[in-house]
Amino acid sequence: MKIMTTLAVLFCCLSSLAVNANPTLDIKIGFIAYHPHQAPVLSNLIPEPDDRGFKGAELGLKDNNTTGRFLKQHYTLVSELADSPEQVSTIVKGWLKQGITLLVTDLPSAQLQQISALATQHNAIVFNAGSYANELRTEQCLENTLHTLPSRAMLTDALAQWANFRRLKNWLVIKGDTEEDIAYADSIKRSSKRFGINLIAEKTWDFDTDLRRTAQTELPLFTQTDEYDLVVVADERGDFGEYVQYNTWYPRPVAGTSGLKPVAWHRMVEQWGAAQLQSRFEKLSSRWMNDKDYAAWAAVRTIGEAVTQTRSNAPEELFSFITSDKFQLAGFKGRKLNYRPWSGQLRQPIPLVHPKSLVSQPPLEGFLHPVTELDTLGFDKPESSCQVNFRS
Repeated sequence: MKIMTTLAVLFCCLSSLAVNANPTLDIKIGFIAYHPHQAPVLSNLIPEPDDRGFKGAELGLKDNNTTGRFLKQHYTLVSELADSPEQVSTIVKGWLKQGITLLVTDLPSAQLQQISALATQHNAIVFNAGSYANELRTEQCLENTLHTLPSRAMLTDALAQWANFRRLKNWLVIKGDTEEDIAYADSIKRSSKRFGINLIAEKTWDFDTDLRRTAQTELPLFTQTDEYDLVVVADERGDFGEYVQYNTWYPRPVAGTSGLKPVAWHRMVEQWGAAQLQSRFEKLSSRWMNDKDYAAWAAVRTIGEAVTQTRSNAPEELFSFITSDKFQLAGFKGRKLNYRPWSGQLRQPIPLVHPKSLVSQPPLEGFLHPVTELDTLGFDKPESSCQVNFRS
């Protein structure tokens, strides 16, 4: 009896030592968003949800903890929606002082650059889940920063690749006059050269008329030019683009920011297990997952995958693994996703959708690349001056 008791005590002691030898690894993630005030659009379109990005990060956290509880990993998320650019910096500085060094952001380019600079001072990683700006992947290279949201160039390259494949090679481009619309139009022009597209004409919509009442009379005349195969719209804010379809001089399809859209994510992506991801997101948020939600989810899941593989929460070690050829993320897009080591951009297919159907998902067969077909979308290594690094 004494021997049995002694063995039981010894077993408990050994179990206790084993537990203490493998303590739970705590991983804290901060999600910060800033949504600048937008003037009213000329049409009564459905506004973007205020919780965009936040719900994607929450779902990523749930996914991480589902796996983490078996591996003694515990993930927590703090999130804030800033009211001003100044508040963004204040919030992030407070997080960094608390030791939160894994940051996911939905920020305009200017604020993202500020947070990236702070990250290099505090041994932190920043995930860009909010800015499409091409220059962040080519010229304004950010240390300690990875991009889960596609660049504009990735979106327009996907559209141009599909148009080339379908022989819709003559485009009429209609752009708005905002900074974002001009940037999107610049991406369209770059993609057209890359994939052998002819720009028949480029027109700027800078009128302030209410197209709900005048679209049938104004747009046919506005789109009257040499014959085109496709009308490509650059209207990120949604001022006029939704009225272009069915109102053009020639009865042609519309694509770009309206009509057939290249996106990071859409409800109509259902293959490769995506329907299950969509279902879990709808249960969490009572709405559909959008681009910003997917980018935030991918950022949080990237952290979870890297922690699982490295068994570490040290930012430098995680960053090194994420940007290596060993990293893979199951992103529900039919391929394992990884990051471009020069720009920190997440390689990913780009769905082309209209409201109730997935039309295509470039890269398409026949567009070859020596490393991966995913690098036919966006800026390849020779096109970028960046070389992503981690600074501490």
